Amino acid sequence: MGAQDMKILIAGAGATGGAFGTRLLEAGRDVTFLVRPARAEKLRANGLRFIAPGEDQTNDVAVLIASELAEAAGPEHGDTAFDLVIVAVKANGLESIIDDIRPAVGPGTQIIPFLNGMAQIDRLTQEFPGQVLGGLVKIVGTIKDDAIVQMTDLAVMTIGDLDGAEVPADISKTLDVPGFKLQIIGTIVDGLWEKWVFIAAAGVVTCLFRAPVGAIMEAGGRDHVVAIVDELEAIAAAAGHPVSKSSREMTLSMLTAAGSEFTSSLYRDVTAGLPSETEHILGDLARAASELGVATPLLDLTLVQLRAGESLRVR
Repeated sequence: MGAQDMKILIAGAGATGGAFGTRLLEAGRDVTFLVRPARAEKLRANGLRFIAPGEDQTNDVAVLIASELAEAAGPEHGDTAFDLVIVAVKANGLESIIDDIRPAVGPGTQIIPFLNGMAQIDRLTQEFPGQVLGGLVKIVGTIKDDAIVQMTDLAVMTIGDLDGAEVPADISKTLDVPGFKLQIIGTIVDGLWEKWVFIAAAGVVTCLFRAPVGAIMEAGGRDHVVAIVDELEAIAAAAGHPVSKSSREMTLSMLTAAGSEFTSSLYRDVTAGLPSETEHILGDLARAASELGVATPLLDLTLVQLRAGESLRVR
C-alpha cells in the first residue's frame, strides 16, 4: 500500500492531533478527524487553522463525529475501517474514545495512542489485541481561539512495536512527512516510561509548589526538584525501565532552569479549574510505585493536594 492510499483516522483535533494531522494532510495523506459535535461544526465551517513559528495556514479537513462513524459501519466494519487510527485525546477521554473508534477498526487496522502514561497501552491492547503500537510525541502546543498553536520548532513523533518487532513499512512511510521528525525505535516501552517520568516530574514540581520553574528556583527549590526526579525515576527503575542519563539530564535542565516560565500542562489545567489528567499521570504512577514497593512521599503529597482541590472543584 502506498503512503497516499493509507486511510488515517485521528481521534482528536487538539494541540497534538491537530498539529501532526495538519502535517500529514499537507503531505497529501488521507486524513479524517474524529471529534465531538461542537468541534466538528466549527471545523466544517472554518477549516483547521494551524499556527507555528513563521507559519499561519488554514486547511479544509474531513471530519466525522462518533454517531456518523457508527451509522456508516458495515456488517464487519468494511465500510468504515481505517488502516491507521491515531488516538490523540486527553486521558479522561480514553474510555469513551475506545467505543467511538471501534467501528473504524478492522482486522488490519493499526492503532497508535499518543497519551501520557501507560494505562492507554493496557486498555487498548485489551480491546484490540495485536493491533496497538507504542507512540509518544514531543511538541509544545496549545489551542487558542480554536486554532492549533505550535509554540516552538520542536515536533517529534516516536513510534515502535511494543514487543520490539519491526514497525510495518507502510506505516513508517506514511508517517514520514515534512514538518516533524519521525523516530522508530525498538525500545518504545522504555521511551514511554521515560516520558511518563518527565511528565509526572513536571506535574509534581509545578503543582506542589504552584509556580513556574523559574519562581521555584528563585525560592530555593532546586534540591527539592532533584529529590522529586530521583523519587520518580526510582519507580521506573523498579519496573525494569530505568531512565537514561540523557533523559535525566534533560528533565533536570528543564525543571531547574533559572528564570524559566515553564509549567506543566497538568498545572495549567488545575490552575484554570479544568478537568485534569491527575489520576492518569500521577495516580497510576503512585499505584505502580505501591505495587513495586517504592516509597513516594513527594508524589503522594502532591496527589493529596490535587485530589483535595478536585473535590472542591466538582462540588
